[in-house]
Amino acid sequence: MHTAEHILNQTMVRMFGCPRSMNAHIERKKSKCDYSLAEAPTAEQMADVEKQINEVIDQHLPVTIKFLPKEEAGDIVDLRKLPENVSDTLRIVYIGDYDACACIGDHVENTSEIGHFKLLNHDYKEGRLRLRFKLTE
Repeated sequence: MHTAEHILNQTMVRMFGCPRSMNAHIERKKSKCDYSLAEAPTAEQMADVEKQINEVIDQHLPVTIKFLPKEEAGDIVDLRKLPENVSDTLRIVYIGDYDACACIGDHVENTSEIGHFKLLNHDYKEGRLRLRFKLTE
């Protein structure tokens, strides 16, 4: 689920030009992420989000980890959400060449292990888009 969240975040960045999720609650059965958007997306756009995420998953991309100095990592990933007391060495999680993110969470070794992404529902209110999703076999 956590690796799927990374793919969701990168897909939202690419499709809407928004930052990665401003809030996330990741659980085994279902999860949710919030994004800051200027306007509500259409149903067609949300269907396209789900489709694009599954296309990335189906590429069977390797998930790899590198440890980089914070200064070097800043050229690759957005460091704005990191706590002030973060280490000078960051753990960067790469999903093929699709996404790179500073992260301490657990991840699969290959996107083929994820299953498929299912967008359960979404709602938009005052600039916040909330997506609820799960993974299926």
